Amino acid sequence: MDLSDIMPALNAVQLEVIRNALVCVAEEMSVTIWRTSRSPVVREILDYSCAVFDANGDSTAQAARQPVHLNSMASGLRSILDGPFPLDSWEQGDLIITNDPYAGGQHLPDILAFRPVFMGATRIGFVGALVHHLDVGGGAPGSYDANATEIHQEGFRIPPMKLDKSGVRNREVIELLLRNSREPVLVGGDFASQLAALKIGEASLGAIGQRYGAATLAEACALIQGQSEAAMRAIIRGIPDGDYEFEDFVDDDGIDLGRPIRIHVALTIRKDTVSFDFSGSSPQVKGPVNCTFNMTDSAVVCGTLMAVGSDVPANAGCYRPIAIHAPEGLCVNARSPAPVANRMAVGHRVVNAVMGAFAQALPARIPASYYGVSYVYAFNAVHADGARQVYFDLECGGWGGHPDSDGANAFCCGFHNNSNAPIEMIENGYPVTFVRYALVPNSGGAGIHRGGLGLIREFRIDAPTGTISANLDRFTHPPYGLQGGAPGAGGQLSIHRAASGKTEILPSKISGIEVAAGDVFRLQTSGGGGWGDPARRDPQAHATDLRLGYVTNRAE
Repeated sequence: MDLSDIMPALNAVQLEVIRNALVCVAEEMSVTIWRTSRSPVVREILDYSCAVFDANGDSTAQAARQPVHLNSMASGLRSILDGPFPLDSWEQGDLIITNDPYAGGQHLPDILAFRPVFMGATRIGFVGALVHHLDVGGGAPGSYDANATEIHQEGFRIPPMKLDKSGVRNREVIELLLRNSREPVLVGGDFASQLAALKIGEASLGAIGQRYGAATLAEACALIQGQSEAAMRAIIRGIPDGDYEFEDFVDDDGIDLGRPIRIHVALTIRKDTVSFDFSGSSPQVKGPVNCTFNMTDSAVVCGTLMAVGSDVPANAGCYRPIAIHAPEGLCVNARSPAPVANRMAVGHRVVNAVMGAFAQALPARIPASYYGVSYVYAFNAVHADGARQVYFDLECGGWGGHPDSDGANAFCCGFHNNSNAPIEMIENGYPVTFVRYALVPNSGGAGIHRGGLGLIREFRIDAPTGTISANLDRFTHPPYGLQGGAPGAGGQLSIHRAASGKTEILPSKISGIEVAAGDVFRLQTSGGGGWGDPARRDPQAHATDLRLGYVTNRAE
């Protein structure tokens, strides 16, 4: 892009003011959801994202939330614009929603919502919000059914549709959604919060348009995207041209236990472009770990931005130098009606594989593998009076050792960027008592720079009965090390039965496991891989690890 064509209309100061104003719109929407949401998955874990798009539907600004959402919201909106609702069909007061993974979404708990913003008859942009909703039905509480073999088993499916048409809301759609949820009060509150955020975003973006005018705002959006594109291409030009390959594995799909799922990427770097070919990856599988192309696209962008390690603002511009080939029918581009609830198992592994490929080109810059999975579990509690609650949580593990430092311990990072749900808040709202919450010694892979430690999250069931579901990974294929570093320790899952005094070791993906009062659920997450030859680790650093309890042996 020749930026000189639009430079005269805006000086650098004006452009930066508009850029930050647009980011503030996204952040204002984000704060609205945080302050008004009801469920812990939104209020505490912060499993939502907000973004601003230009008049053509291209992403321009975003709040600092989740890459998995933000990198795919633009392609989600694009799927809608290229499909059932082209640009000229949007009217002032419209609101379009969907959660269909095969129509721009990711998985059914994530509901996308977009609202156009007009100045008079002129459309000046869109605002969007994606929120993970606690439960949208399906075969398991929390809508993560590890036994699902088709998407129809995973919950309430919403095609792209107008919830609001010219300002008139179809409330029957909301009632239909809530009727299919196990937690209608919390989901209803979160959905209201999501829609309120869009109204805030519409007003704030409209105010920017009124201040600068539609034409100047359009020029600013184009320039913002163009600057990101130019910066991204400049960074890529600094990476050696070449062809690089890497592969990593998902443990299994939860149905065919013990059958690994291959994620293979061929990375090609030429001048100022990068391309990724996933043709060598496994075919789509029976269980719900598959990704749609939209999800894989998001993971590739995330892995690329993490690998280049820059502060380039993420928007449509920085995506342009990236090309992806993923044939339909693979686990990275599944055909409907393949199940996708636990799409993060493959999604994280795509990020890991992309970064592993970049490590071939940039061996002195790329860290070893982080924990590489969203440790999602849900407890469906049944109280003595028959009332039910869904406790949903998501945990993290250790970050990979870096060429310059050890990996961070129990650090939520990378693809999902969730927050920690304080155990005190959980105990206050749900019938569980935490008996242990701690780092896992010796879980970080050995190296010149050690991988970060995983964590243990262990709680006692206080409800009379209930069921546990979990969608995990990295049990048998732990996070890899780089440059001679050792892999991190894998995850573990178990339930200690109060009635028998025995401990049941469980696979990584379970659904509907019955529990009773006094049973203890224990999750151990994976540590990050190590970087560099462990024999070259600074003895003082090892002594510090011993003192802090990060390692318990004298030789790593």
